[in-house]
Amino acid sequence: MPSRPDSDDFRALFLNDVPMMDMRAPGEFAHGAFPGACSLPLMTDDERAQVGTCYKQRGQGAAIELGHRLVAGAVKAQRLARWCEFAREHPRGYLYCFRGGLRSQTVQQWLRDEGIEYPLVLGGYKAMRRYLLEELERSVGKARFVLISGKTGTGKTRVISRLARSVDLEGLANHRGSTFGQLPVPQPGQIDFENALSVALLKLLAGDESRVFVEDEGRLIGRLYLPEVLRDRMKHSPIAVVEQTLEERVDVIVEDYVLDLGRRFAVIHGEQGPGLHREKLQDDLGRIRKRLGGERYAQVSEIMSAAFSAQQASGTLTLHRQWISTLLEQYYDPMYEYQLGQRGGEVVFRGDRDAVVQWATGAG
Repeated sequence: MPSRPDSDDFRALFLNDVPMMDMRAPGEFAHGAFPGACSLPLMTDDERAQVGTCYKQRGQGAAIELGHRLVAGAVKAQRLARWCEFAREHPRGYLYCFRGGLRSQTVQQWLRDEGIEYPLVLGGYKAMRRYLLEELERSVGKARFVLISGKTGTGKTRVISRLARSVDLEGLANHRGSTFGQLPVPQPGQIDFENALSVALLKLLAGDESRVFVEDEGRLIGRLYLPEVLRDRMKHSPIAVVEQTLEERVDVIVEDYVLDLGRRFAVIHGEQGPGLHREKLQDDLGRIRKRLGGERYAQVSEIMSAAFSAQQASGTLTLHRQWISTLLEQYYDPMYEYQLGQRGGEVVFRGDRDAVVQWATGAG
């Protein structure tokens, strides 16, 4: 494998989706990582902790010696085989550790001993993370955001998916944005979300066009919060409002939260999936119990329970449509009207999903 230089061209690494293997311990990787990076640690969390303690008590030399004792023999051979495999499968790739120091340099030398010249990222994770935070501020300052807004169930995310110049914030957050929006697969960590958002904006704004469509979101998407710099810009960005009939909105909610979510639970949890899906929606409903009021909550909960029973018995979705309609008209719609009134941006277009897409792409 021909030699390539080490790099600190972070922009090129992220724009080109360059494969990278992360030498940090699993706990470090779980705390924060980059889109597409692969965790191939030099040491386990326990081994890293032992080396860290040794460093504090006996200094760098003793810590390095302990590290070489811990990662030796069959352990070293097994890990080295995985690094070699990654390097051969990704000849364009790079490796990095936290600061581009001893861990990545050690693995680089061990690969060299195997006849593989593989470059590292100068400055490591810390430098790349700092770059993405700074780039996020630059991107938000450069972008001309347009919010895709609309009442719950209008299919705003469907509009976003049809626009090339868009960032799917809910997709990056792995959450549908509402009280009921949690998916069976956990959300990413806050740092992972911010990194992915920064990379997405970096790619969209790499050319001359600066318009970016994003869904009108609140401060939180599930348990993840939008970076403050982005929230501040969104407060005053122009707004395109998606308008659909109540029946059409109920169709969207049934598809997303009853059918699609049910399929996801079944795939992940098998026979337990339907019960867990049912329990999840009831738990979600319970979180807005106070705002619904006790009587309305009890009514919706009862209809929801009957809806799942009817669906299981005959496949009918009629009762699902009933509890969804009640929530839309009596809870979500008034809340949306209030929130739209708090936005500082001008409403520049209104129409159904197709009309908004045509307007956004310049065809209407």
